[in-house]
Amino acid sequence: QVQLVESGGGLVQPGGSLRLSCAASTRTFSNYVMVWFRQAPGKEREFLAYITKSGLGKLYADSVKGRFTISRDNTKNTVSLGMNNLEPEDTAVYYCAAGSLYSPEGKYDYWGQGTRVTVSS
Repeated sequence: QVQLVESGGGLVQPGGSLRLSCAASTRTFSNYVMVWFRQAPGKEREFLAYITKSGLGKLYADSVKGRFTISRDNTKNTVSLGMNNLEPEDTAVYYCAAGSLYSPEGKYDYWGQGTRVTVSS
């Protein structure tokens, strides 16, 4: 019942920046915590960041802390992921997800289709 659509992926040079966005169809966007994940080919899904319903609380994976920034706009039903100092190992398909609660196991009810990020010179 909730559709999530990621956008903003593409090709970026090492050291560059990129901003991803995720648009949600729900009319109760503020009822959901929002999370970003990524998955590289042949690799496990990796948690990146989450943001609370109000947007006041945030949590980042150690691998991206200081480089990535999650934010949300509850008036526009969007969540964003700003990415700086990108490296080739950041190459992956990036997904946003929504749920009622933060899930350490990655259990979220709704997922987007993903947007591909390629970091290469």
